[in-house]
Amino acid sequence: MRFPAITLLAATPLAFAGHIKHGPTSQAFASSSDGVYKLSEYSAPVKGTGSPGSNSTWSLSIDDTASGHKQTVKGFGAAVTDATVAVFNALPAAQRAALLSQLMTSAGANFALLRHTIASSDLSADPSYSYDDNGGNVDTSLSSFNLGDRGNAMASMLADMKALQPELTILGSPWSPPGWMKLNGVIQGTTVNNNLNHAYASQYGEYFVKYLQAYQAKGVNIDAITIQNEPLNSNAGFPTMYVYADESGNLIQQNVGPALRAAGLDTAIWAYDHNTDVPSYPQTVLNEASQYVNTVAWHCYASNNNWGVLTDFHNNNTNVEQYMTECWTSSSYTPWYQAADFTMGPLQNWGNGVMAWTLGTDNSDGPHLSGSGPCDSCRGLVTVDTSAGTYTFQVDYYMMAQFSKFIPRGAVVLSGTGSYSYSSSSGLESVATLNPDGSRTVVIENKFANNVYVTLTTKSGETWSGLVYANSVTTWLLPAAGAA
Repeated sequence: MRFPAITLLAATPLAFAGHIKHGPTSQAFASSSDGVYKLSEYSAPVKGTGSPGSNSTWSLSIDDTASGHKQTVKGFGAAVTDATVAVFNALPAAQRAALLSQLMTSAGANFALLRHTIASSDLSADPSYSYDDNGGNVDTSLSSFNLGDRGNAMASMLADMKALQPELTILGSPWSPPGWMKLNGVIQGTTVNNNLNHAYASQYGEYFVKYLQAYQAKGVNIDAITIQNEPLNSNAGFPTMYVYADESGNLIQQNVGPALRAAGLDTAIWAYDHNTDVPSYPQTVLNEASQYVNTVAWHCYASNNNWGVLTDFHNNNTNVEQYMTECWTSSSYTPWYQAADFTMGPLQNWGNGVMAWTLGTDNSDGPHLSGSGPCDSCRGLVTVDTSAGTYTFQVDYYMMAQFSKFIPRGAVVLSGTGSYSYSSSSGLESVATLNPDGSRTVVIENKFANNVYVTLTTKSGETWSGLVYANSVTTWLLPAAGAA
């Protein structure tokens, strides 16, 4: 229960989170909307109830015993688009290397999950393209398949990231196949007949094979694909393709899945890659193509988006993994807690990982395709001043890193109680994990404009308490149960 704050306890920002201690001690790190804290060390929680003073109070509980174990965390990260590659490559070599180290290693965010765009997306410079445009002419032999300059640059960037993060999982998603494979014959420009021409269904499957093999030849193993980004979104202004649910399942079962296996590829296929308001879509795909699909990809753009859909889906498909594969951040339209919300919500509801849209842009939210369709206000977690050769971590980066830096791959999410958000968007949300080394991580998102003194009780019989800064995400690192 929350009580009004009368006075605030001070907490002094300490050093950047360069060193996480291991042993029978607790630690805390925070990132705040006011920029005072940026993955900064913060006042650690104490064993017991502590002293809240006159601060608001809040109670949380977690089940850190076997009965509370939920899903396993596979990672966090963002989308690597052509825009990301272009702006990162515009940096001087030393700056680029430092940035990638901050993103991909434990020195910074420790991202271990990336979604890359297969050829053009709306966050690509003009013109849009695929890996086999062939001048718009039909290429049934796929003899004109070519990654091109941008595809090769993408593969090189992913290879550099993989070298820094050996546990990296890479998902590839296309915005459109080559235009000649579609009924309308174009990669973008009209929503009329913006569907696959099934006369080329076999070539469609082989297109994925050639893409995967081409990236392998560049030293990049793609771990998973979705066959179409946002299959229920048909837009004339940038590459899209409408794919019906049963059509998606049939294409995977009859064409894409068999083509990958015939080529000796073990690349996973994830279903859907769209919003939470049509859960029947991925269910249909799973029903029709379970031989090849055991994972669902979700986006955040449904009106009144509800991450509880993932819990419902889990209850009906207990062996299926789920990921939040796209949610945007913007300097104009999303709040400071956007990335915290779209990371917290899926984790609370059986999500195995989370990826932001997008990793990097320039200071003008680009490069992006021209026209009215593409997103011209999508800001990267990192923005690059391509003229000055410098980069800036945006607030969304820090909020995501409060999860990714402190929740390792293989951690198990724990059931818990006490999270609550009000209709005013204020509230306090939390998620906890049991980590492979036995330690525990508790991420607390405080959307109140005042500090809150939080008391956490665990089913293993412990109580921890500490101050959580106003409008912040604060991460507690607790030792193994019984160690302190």
